[in-house]
Amino acid sequence: EVQLVESGGDLVQAGGSLRLSCAASGFTFDDYAIGWFRQAPGKEREGVSCIRSSRDATYYTDSVKGRFTISSDNARNMVYLQMNNLKPEDTAVYYCAASLVACLDLNGMDYWGKGTVVTVSS
Repeated sequence: EVQLVESGGDLVQAGGSLRLSCAASGFTFDDYAIGWFRQAPGKEREGVSCIRSSRDATYYTDSVKGRFTISSDNARNMVYLQMNNLKPEDTAVYYCAASLVACLDLNGMDYWGKGTVVTVSS
C-alpha cells in the first residue's frame, strides 16, 4: 500500500521555524520526485518545493525562496521541508506528493499524503 505521511505541522509565531517530514512507503522511493504543496483557507493548492528523483535538483516557489529548504534521506525514505522565518501567509495545510515524472505539477503527482497543518500567528 502506497503511503505518504506528513508530520511536523504546528502553531508557530511569525519569524519562527518548523520542519515538516514526509514518510514514504509502498513504492520505489528513489524513482520518484517528491514535492511539497500547500493549501491556505479559501485558496487553491499550490506547489511550494520539490526535489527530483536524482535528489540533485530542487525547486522552490518564489515566495519561499531563501526561507524554505527541501532535503531527503533516501535511506529512510524521508523528505523534509525546513521552514524558517515563517510568515502568517505561510499558514496552510501542507501536503507531500510523489511523481515519477512531474515535480511541482499539481496535476502530475501520482500519490498524495493527507496533509499537516501549519499555522503562523502574527
